[in-house]
Amino acid sequence: MIYNWWSWYVRLAHPKTRLEAITSRPMLLSGVARLTQHAGQSRLLLTLSHAAGDQIKSMITNIRKGLDHVRATAPPLTKSGRWLALVRYIVTKILPARPKTRYPIALDPPSLAAEMG
Repeated sequence: MIYNWWSWYVRLAHPKTRLEAITSRPMLLSGVARLTQHAGQSRLLLTLSHAAGDQIKSMITNIRKGLDHVRATAPPLTKSGRWLALVRYIVTKILPARPKTRYPIALDPPSLAAEMG
């Protein structure tokens, strides 16, 4: 189950392509976070220690957008309903990012009656 949830998390972060767990985990887990609270607000400050800092920032922004979307649209739902809403959001981001491939149209095989007659 961990691999599957990590795959969904990474697709939320980077919906255009699949990222391998062996490379995405060190990249996305390379930062140090600090939670600060002031005036009723919580803020998570992230310090990145990876060379791909700009890419990680954009991925974290995508994750934030997804979580904000679920938080805004699904507050009355149960926990499982929120997970379903998050997965739906991820799928709506994945589908437009897929390459448009055209598959050849399958032609009917020639009939034996036409060949024999």
